[in-house]
Amino acid sequence: MLTKKTIGFLGAGNMAEALIKGLLASKRVSAAQITACDKSAERLVHLAEKYEIKLFNKNFEAAKNSDIIFITVKPGDVSSVLKDIAPELTPEKLVISVAAGVTTGAIAAALRSSGFARQVPVIRAMPNTPATVAAGITAVFADVNASDSDVKLATAVFESVGSVITVEDEELMNAVTGLSGSGPAYVFLFMEALCEAGEKLGIGREAAKTLAIQTTLGAARLALDGSVSLHDLIKKVSSPGGTTIEGLKKLDESGFKDAVIKAVEAAAKRAKELSKQ
Repeated sequence: MLTKKTIGFLGAGNMAEALIKGLLASKRVSAAQITACDKSAERLVHLAEKYEIKLFNKNFEAAKNSDIIFITVKPGDVSSVLKDIAPELTPEKLVISVAAGVTTGAIAAALRSSGFARQVPVIRAMPNTPATVAAGITAVFADVNASDSDVKLATAVFESVGSVITVEDEELMNAVTGLSGSGPAYVFLFMEALCEAGEKLGIGREAAKTLAIQTTLGAARLALDGSVSLHDLIKKVSSPGGTTIEGLKKLDESGFKDAVIKAVEAAAKRAKELSKQ
């Protein structure tokens, strides 16, 4: 599916590099099929030396030479990038944006204001940072101009760095941002708390870190198995009168579950605010 496609990244930050690394590791594309453009010459040199991809100094050059165009810049830079590439877009090209909070409608409006009168398929995606180790989860939303084939192309790219789900309602992308986009930070905070608790009880820093990380990883793998619900997994670890029950009581008393829910809601709310700016 991707073997005959050229893929351009407008913005060469960490997410772009994660996708480039994943695509090359998957063997679905070759380095010759990938291009990148960035304001930072240092980043471009890094990508060229490490992955041997093709580089361009101008966004429009990368867009002109790409079938699939990734918008991998910060949300505030999306409009200027779209203005640069508008003259090079055709209905045959596919635009995929990973800019948080930037809607497909905003992308279409930015292109119209740049003089682009035709329709171009646009897919909005929300990957997360575990994509850098090929363990990410990406949600994709396709606008009305994107075909099933376009969605399959986007899915093939993101599957190179993890799992993919399709979202039918773009409004839900804000919730996705709050849950899986910001979620890794919540998990890291939980692991950090486990580490500090271990140290407080006399376990050495590195040993506590190893215990916390491996415990989190193992629990995630058990949950991913899917044969047992999360609620039942909790019960399996919680023997009546045992140690886990006592710990869970303290988490419940401190409002742990409610705090996590509020964190996701707050992040989703902020994503919605950004989408309106």
